[in-house]
Amino acid sequence: MEEVQGIILAGGFGTRLRTVVSDRPKPLARVGKRPFLSFLLDQLVDAGICEITLCTYHLAHLVEAEYGSNYRSATISYSVEPQPLGTAGAVRNALPVITMEKLLVMNGDSFCHYPVQEFVAAFQANRPDIQILTTRVDDISRYGSVDVDEQGFVRGFCEKGSQSGEGIINAGVYATTRKLIEAIPPDRPVSLEKEVFPSLVDRRMRVFTSKGPFIDIGTPESYALAEAILPRG
Repeated sequence: MEEVQGIILAGGFGTRLRTVVSDRPKPLARVGKRPFLSFLLDQLVDAGICEITLCTYHLAHLVEAEYGSNYRSATISYSVEPQPLGTAGAVRNALPVITMEKLLVMNGDSFCHYPVQEFVAAFQANRPDIQILTTRVDDISRYGSVDVDEQGFVRGFCEKGSQSGEGIINAGVYATTRKLIEAIPPDRPVSLEKEVFPSLVDRRMRVFTSKGPFIDIGTPESYALAEAILPRG
């Protein structure tokens, strides 16, 4: 795990949360007495990851003021977007501070209980271009779903709102390599979900499915549930 760099996408505006979180970026929204982002950092540090980069934009100075250059045993670096660059563009923008070949990329507004070390080990054993953490939820309508074949390769994605009911969703955690990030076009907005992933569907993407609880804090309603789902202690 010391050869894996953590990348957390923490630059979003959190527009839908403004009614309950207006004075800070979404990843710093308090859950109990802690910023939501601290739970993600704990997950990486507990797994043995020593280098973590935070990709920031909206109120970026508040994120850096909160964490500085270290969090527990990990070194923290920052990549500030000059403009909103999307999920893929933000990681591409971080290349100057990415020092490792193996990367664990996480959305900064969602949390899933999963075995981080097993997730990385599966990626290293199977060697896809990218591995996506998925989880099963009762209603996929808000998230969209992931279509997976019998060998664990991604066949495609269904847009959110197009289907409802129980299914497998993208949990916002990805194992990949610096080489893939270098192939993303620079200096413009690029989406992992809408541009990069569809180009990799042809047996270049695998899934690792977690049975653990999942939460995202994108809406006031889901944010209110976070304290019951996130780890205690």
